[in-house]
Amino acid sequence: MNHQIRINCQTTALSKLRLFLQEALDELQLSAKDQHQLTLAVEEVCANLIIHSHKCNGDEHIQLQIKEVPGKLVFEITDQGKAFNMLDYEVPNLDKVKGEKRKGGLGIILVKKIMDEIEFESSQGTNTCRLIKWFQS
Repeated sequence: MNHQIRINCQTTALSKLRLFLQEALDELQLSAKDQHQLTLAVEEVCANLIIHSHKCNGDEHIQLQIKEVPGKLVFEITDQGKAFNMLDYEVPNLDKVKGEKRKGGLGIILVKKIMDEIEFESSQGTNTCRLIKWFQS
């Protein structure tokens, strides 16, 4: 399996992304829980890129490629926006977030809990984020 999609950097494109993920993941006969978690993680990373790296500029794009490799799924997200390395992200104090009653700031925590590996590369203006999920055969 190898699927790919290119979407505009607008939050309205996230519904197209969700539909693409649903169709691609349906082929794999994953549990509904696994499908939901994978969709949540990939959508969170893409939404952050759209909002923070591209400032919702519809003239810019991100690309997602899903690769099935024996024993794992690789979600490769590429863009030419401002680089953000999730591995450098400092987890906020959850008590402080609750106390401030603010929205946001917790999605990266979910991505790190859902995915087994996260890789980043940035070269010649192109950023690549790989989200990897291992599955037992």
